[in-house]
Amino acid sequence: MVKEDKISPGMQQYLDIKESYPDAFLLFRMGDFYELFYDDAVKAAQILEISLTSRNKNADHPIPMAGVPYHSAQQYIDVLVDLGYKVAIAEQMEDPKKAVGVVKREVVQVITPGTVVDSTKPDNANNFLVAIDFLNGLYGLSYMDLTTGEFYATSLSDFAAIRSEIQNLKAREVVVGYELSREQEQELTKQMNLLLSPESGVYEDVHLLGDDLSSVESQAAGKLLQYVHRTQKRELSHLQRLVHYEIKDFLQMTYATKVSLDLLENARTGKKHGSLFWLLDETKTAMGMRLLRTWIDRPLVSQDRILERQDIVQVFLDNFFERSDLTDSLKGVYDIERLASRVSFGKVNPKDLLQLGQTLAQVPRIKAILSSFDSPALDQLNAAIDALPQLESLISSAIDENAPATITEGGMIRTGFDSQLDHYRQVMREGTSWIAEMEAKERAASGISTLKIDYNRKDGYYFHVTNSNLPLVPDHFFRKATLKNSERFGTAELAKIEGDMLEAREQSATLEYDIFMSVRNQVEQYIQQLQDLAKNIATVDTLQSLAIVAENNHYVRPTFNNQKIIDIQEGRHAVVERVMGAQEYIPNTIALDQATAIQLITGPNMSGKSTYMRQLALTVIMAQMGSFVAAQSAELPIFDAIYTRIGAADDLISGQSTFMVEMMEANMAIQRATSGSLILFDELGRGTATYDGMALAQSIIEYIHDKVGAKTMFATHYHELTELSTSLPYLVNVHVATLEQNGNVTFLHKITEGPADKSYGIHVAKIAGLPSDLLTRADRILTDLEAHSVSLTSDKKVSPESDQDANQQLSLFEMKGINDELAAALAELDVVNMTPMEAMTALFEMKKLL
Repeated sequence: MVKEDKISPGMQQYLDIKESYPDAFLLFRMGDFYELFYDDAVKAAQILEISLTSRNKNADHPIPMAGVPYHSAQQYIDVLVDLGYKVAIAEQMEDPKKAVGVVKREVVQVITPGTVVDSTKPDNANNFLVAIDFLNGLYGLSYMDLTTGEFYATSLSDFAAIRSEIQNLKAREVVVGYELSREQEQELTKQMNLLLSPESGVYEDVHLLGDDLSSVESQAAGKLLQYVHRTQKRELSHLQRLVHYEIKDFLQMTYATKVSLDLLENARTGKKHGSLFWLLDETKTAMGMRLLRTWIDRPLVSQDRILERQDIVQVFLDNFFERSDLTDSLKGVYDIERLASRVSFGKVNPKDLLQLGQTLAQVPRIKAILSSFDSPALDQLNAAIDALPQLESLISSAIDENAPATITEGGMIRTGFDSQLDHYRQVMREGTSWIAEMEAKERAASGISTLKIDYNRKDGYYFHVTNSNLPLVPDHFFRKATLKNSERFGTAELAKIEGDMLEAREQSATLEYDIFMSVRNQVEQYIQQLQDLAKNIATVDTLQSLAIVAENNHYVRPTFNNQKIIDIQEGRHAVVERVMGAQEYIPNTIALDQATAIQLITGPNMSGKSTYMRQLALTVIMAQMGSFVAAQSAELPIFDAIYTRIGAADDLISGQSTFMVEMMEANMAIQRATSGSLILFDELGRGTATYDGMALAQSIIEYIHDKVGAKTMFATHYHELTELSTSLPYLVNVHVATLEQNGNVTFLHKITEGPADKSYGIHVAKIAGLPSDLLTRADRILTDLEAHSVSLTSDKKVSPESDQDANQQLSLFEMKGINDELAAALAELDVVNMTPMEAMTALFEMKKLL
């Protein structure tokens, strides 16, 4: 930042404020504009595509300057915050007309990616701000949504879990309460593109934090509160009491698992369409939509709580007409949670209060419909719904139904709410007619036919009497001014009307604003009750949504067992079925009895192995969130976690290959899964050399079988692995059926018992349209390779410690035409430490040997 040789008082004020907010764009209010200076102006002009000018253009060092109109500033703020920047708002704290010297200015709010509450691009999803801390070997994580007041905390044992939870919350900003290691900082900033905001202070609030938190949780939550109060610079009455939670209280899934299963958005498009959320979302309120996302993101592990939800969904299904009435009544409910937060932030306007009032007016109807269902569970939920009739009465009697969205233009308060405001309005509305009536009355009483009432700024309202009529002036007139040919008179009645009109004109807007502020303050006293109401209505909305989806798609109520039995008859992948249409989708039965831990799935590409595996995962997730499922019948255990490795993907930002990501995800599953978990592995080991991959795949299967005991689906192209069923008693083979006629293959998308007989990879290539001569050549090569392949059987297992296995790896090269000299040359290569040029040279020499 280049400074002038001589700084004006106004610019010095700017520099002093900017010094306290070096990491934020400072919007400095000057009249009708927010101005930016120096580096802020240069960067903002480029980002926002606004004009860059300069202050003191003729000085040796002109100050770069850019500005945005204050009335449209929010759209520019949104752009900066969306890009991950912070924005500090410096407002004028006094009337410039009354200020002595430089107008006093202060930063009234700092807007950051995690603290956005006002946006020109409203989004019904949560915007979570996360704080992390570290103490005595444990990590603390706390998060809140400033737009709804939700506030949570937990403790975690390792940074990988912290990273996963941040990803699951889709946070954009993290408040950091301890010194990150370089690797941790790299992960959060470079790989996850998060804004890090350091915070050392702790805001202690016993009311919000309670006393049942661990030390590290209390520390993380306190630093989160400190950051929020420091940036928002106001008391936030809508913040809810902190809720402690444990990861193990919900079905555990990594972020990668949720992405691979398309839970909240389609992984390929990034859109809602094609996700489980899209399928299940028949909610009618913003609160219900957010709660549905939460239920999908965090399915339950408590069977009692799952059954409570199922019971209500069943009641809704059994009462179509009542449920339809309920659905219609929910359409009139606005976003109570965010309206409550706007009240707390002092940003609520008359339109917001009207929406709140309309919602409260709808609640008695919702309660009446809920009471018509014959359900103890619904009766209990209905009893918790408070219609808040006093608040509804206050809003409906105070706020005019045609009130504007602004609070400075008047017309907000309903006539009849305040007698003084009514009087002002009557005076402004009828004052002119009162003066006309008085003029006529006094003209008749005095006999002065030319008597009239005029007005000017100096004398106000007055009776104009010419000199010839002065003898007729009544005694109650008093002289206000004398002119050459006339005089001006006033009366007590005229003075009163004049005073009333002037007062009405000047005081009406102020009084109406004060009344609105008083109403807003009264509404603020109901914030906690409004939040409770929002939660209960959201629950009703989410459950009726699940009922609608279950009815429309013919889903069934799943049952649960403690014997680790999976029995899904004619199950479907709910999302794929919805996209394809029920008529085209081919269902599959999934059965793993108590004695079966692993299903080894073989079959060609494009045949439906991945869909079959995902089908099971989605069925489990839907069941454990309380939803009905896509099947003829479904019996399941309660799983504690789902681990997946489905699909191939590089992590280019962190420099990890497909195979490395694959192995890391496999490791997480193997290390963390229990006998109560579900593991889905698709083509594990394909990212490396054939025998390497086969050896790893077999070892992983054996490890899960012998030491983990989790229900596992393992899809593979390594047909040799099917021999494991002879030595692993808890493993069974299944395959995707195909129909082959006259060299043409039809994939039946049906899972049947036993192993597949071959891969059909060349047939898939044919379907993809590869040239026929290429396919013919591929078929010849395949025949030759199969003739010289080494079978991997259960009595000849691959073991990393075995010298024999090293020879097995070399057997890949035991083909006709490869001589001992070439094999020796290959054996001598130090591939790991070779430069690219050395590798090319070695390859050239071996080509000469051939």
